[in-house]
Amino acid sequence: MAPDKMLAVHFDKPGGPENLYVKEVAKPSPGEGEVLLKVAASALNRADLLQRQGQYSPPPGASNILGLEASGHVAELGPGCQGHWKIGDAAMALLPGGGQAQYVTVPEGLLMPIPEGLTLPQAAAIPEAWLTAFQLLHCVGGVREGETVLIHAGTGGVGTAAIQLTRLFNAIPLVTTSSKENIQLAERLGAAAGFDYKKEDFSEGALKATQGVGVNVILDCIGGSYWEKNLHCLAADGRWVLYGLMGGAEVSGPLLSKLLWKRGSLRASLLRSRDRKYKETLVKTFTEQVLAHFSPGSAVQLQPVVDKVFTMAEIQKAHARMEANQNVGKIILEMP
Repeated sequence: MAPDKMLAVHFDKPGGPENLYVKEVAKPSPGEGEVLLKVAASALNRADLLQRQGQYSPPPGASNILGLEASGHVAELGPGCQGHWKIGDAAMALLPGGGQAQYVTVPEGLLMPIPEGLTLPQAAAIPEAWLTAFQLLHCVGGVREGETVLIHAGTGGVGTAAIQLTRLFNAIPLVTTSSKENIQLAERLGAAAGFDYKKEDFSEGALKATQGVGVNVILDCIGGSYWEKNLHCLAADGRWVLYGLMGGAEVSGPLLSKLLWKRGSLRASLLRSRDRKYKETLVKTFTEQVLAHFSPGSAVQLQPVVDKVFTMAEIQKAHARMEANQNVGKIILEMP
């Protein structure tokens, strides 16, 4: 392969996982204040599935290649880099796109050091999922010590991160998930209780777990189909944080009156579309407050949960697994 080329995940038209393939494309060059990362591993996110389906375009100026997070080594420094990064340094990165390729350019403020003891595939499971969970809990939800947090999709990438971060903030995590095994995993990560949404009414379970008070914060990636149950178990003055619509966008019924009755607030948040300055501040805060807890010897030990590792050539299988909701934790893609 020519030195100005690389391999990347590609699709020609929107559709199913079968449309994905590996293609030789132009290798990017770092611009002002950017670093070129040689990617060792990336991870899948729901946004990748939506983009492949033609439902979620990258932000203006972002790469059209899939992949919102990556780990690897610094290969080149662009002009004007001010940071401490050197060629050969191991790093992980939050990205607006481009991670599922052999190389990606990253603003240096969106790079993080890899915590001691973690492999590159484990590190690839951190940036998007953990920064999303941190943003939802800390910046948007304003979780306080002693509060109860209900985390939907509790054994997905964001969910497994949110359980552990809720414990780090000395709050109490409850989760919804889809099997006894998944509930047991969530409890091992720190969940006080878990509810199988296929077999029970999670809102009644959450009320029982809180002695009828309800939950102070809900992290909701489901949306429409859960609105009544969410409001049923939301505590007075509770915060319902919406960050996905896996259960649809339509709402039919007295949502506003129920929200008003609870004096609740509905807060919506996305990370990918935020501007660079916001993301750099988030990365800096996360690095200072959370990153050390991934290393051995921390009082509260955090761990990225890896579901399965696929090669780049197995990209169709990786997408099919996430689309079928079979993953527990993060699906990782290793680059050739």
